[in-house]
Amino acid sequence: MADKKTYLHLNGRAIGFIEEPAKFVSEVRQARRKGQISGEVNIVYFEKNGEIHINTDRGRLRRPYIIVENGKSKMTDELMGKLKKKEINFNYLQRSGIIEYLDAEEEENAYVALSEKDINEKTTHTEANYTSIFGLTINTSPFPEHNALARHAMSANFIKQSEGLFATNFNQRFDSRGFLLYYPQIPVVTTASYNSTGLDTHPSGQNFVVAISTYYGYNMADAIVVNKAAVDRGMGRSIFYKSYSDEERRYPGGQKDRFKIPSPTADGYMGEHAYSKLSDDGIIEPEVSVKEGEVMIGKVAPPRFLEENIGAGGLEEKMRDDSTALKTGETGKVDSVILTETSGATKIVKVRVRSNRIPEKGDKFASRHGQKGVLALIVNQEDMPFSETGIVPDLLLNPHSIPTRLTFGHLMEMLAGKAGAVNGVHTDGTSFAGDGKERLAQYGEMLKSTGFNEHGDEVLYDGITGVPFKAKVFTGVVYYNRLYHMVSNKIQVRSRGKVQILTHQPTEGKARQGALRFGEMERDALIGHGASLLLKERMLDQSDKTTVLICKECGEIGYYDHIKRLNVCPLDGNSQLVPVEISYAFKVLLDEIKSMHIMPGIRMKE
Repeated sequence: MADKKTYLHLNGRAIGFIEEPAKFVSEVRQARRKGQISGEVNIVYFEKNGEIHINTDRGRLRRPYIIVENGKSKMTDELMGKLKKKEINFNYLQRSGIIEYLDAEEEENAYVALSEKDINEKTTHTEANYTSIFGLTINTSPFPEHNALARHAMSANFIKQSEGLFATNFNQRFDSRGFLLYYPQIPVVTTASYNSTGLDTHPSGQNFVVAISTYYGYNMADAIVVNKAAVDRGMGRSIFYKSYSDEERRYPGGQKDRFKIPSPTADGYMGEHAYSKLSDDGIIEPEVSVKEGEVMIGKVAPPRFLEENIGAGGLEEKMRDDSTALKTGETGKVDSVILTETSGATKIVKVRVRSNRIPEKGDKFASRHGQKGVLALIVNQEDMPFSETGIVPDLLLNPHSIPTRLTFGHLMEMLAGKAGAVNGVHTDGTSFAGDGKERLAQYGEMLKSTGFNEHGDEVLYDGITGVPFKAKVFTGVVYYNRLYHMVSNKIQVRSRGKVQILTHQPTEGKARQGALRFGEMERDALIGHGASLLLKERMLDQSDKTTVLICKECGEIGYYDHIKRLNVCPLDGNSQLVPVEISYAFKVLLDEIKSMHIMPGIRMKE
């Protein structure tokens, strides 16, 4: 390949040829290690394609590796000692050419050993710390190397969605929405990353006693069954904060909004009861209970169009109601109210509403291994299974959740969590911190020393009959997150209501009091069942049924002339029109086809 010219690409753009590619790549790497060029530069040689790529652009993921030269790691014991004494730091190692950062492309040219004992003559680098194979989020979960790959992505998502102490100054903040767990706990099973990032100062979950067992069919698939006594003691209980804000805007012509209780003559006045919670200045006070539709910030604004403002003899000033009310389906207490000004000296009011969220059927929980579940039943403590020592699990997880998902880390955490809980210590779940079998044996010994079964199995008794289960049940302690997907924020219902102007179909979404969409797949199910009248009711009667007049001659849609008291076809002036029931969306489609200079006609059978 040496005589063949090699393309050189810089950040994806071809900039020329190289005569001796291997020598060139080696020189660039040496210059980077000596600090002659930036450490941000990465270079890769694809011999098969005859291409060299140099990357210097931003947004690349890069990882640190220790450089290996002549079969020896450049990270010596002497340097390690200095690092421990803090005489040198990590940046010094990079500047001295002992550690370098590789991006995903340059890793293709690297032959990396996991540790110094794995180095051979081909090795180019060793891992600086092989827990960094996982990102920071996954490293806060215990035993991630024992879980299937797909679970890591899910686990990272659930950690991001979990409720906890999201900020220590939460009572000073006016976020649009905030979730705060009442009693966050530090997990029994922690990891090196969890401790070093200081996550224990604002945790986002609780330690649950979990038994892997079914419960009369209530926790099929991913459903979970929870102990009512634990919920009453505050398990998974949280606060939901929602902020509303408004300002006195200024308009051209010297008009402006005003915070006040709107007068009954204002356009869009909502009725006296809506403003009953407001103070004299039109703003609600803290600790007042509010329900949906009740106004929290009273405001009047000038009319949208100037001509509306000219009242009797042009003297009276018309105003419209522009108040802020609590949204549909919400309820709570006013937590705090602030009044402030913008840089342009316009007044702003912010109101934060809080509501208590106690776990209920339909709320979502997840462990740190991507094992999500929806609460299906809250059982009285006396009806829950209990162990010989009288311990009642907080949560029952279906055994079928584990094998197909390959989340063995979840099972290991149960054992490690139980060993830590009975011995009153934090156990370590850092990835690759030792052989899995040895770690499990160690936790088994910890359990054995306190009189528990080394495998975590226990005899459980049925709370309803008092009879012990025939099989022993695996029970342990797992750190669970309560996720912010709560059923009370998602529930929606409607009988009749608003429709869209364009299609005359019901509106969409919870915020607009919308209906649930009966989509293509639901339609297919009804067609499959041959339930034609139900199909007509759903797709037409309950949706956008409309009656139009259609001309018998040309098939054009006509109208009724109220003055002449005649049906009229706009195309040929014919009055032979027939009323036909169609979907309004179909009429819209015909109008759109006409806008493209195509004339659709509706043919009718006699």
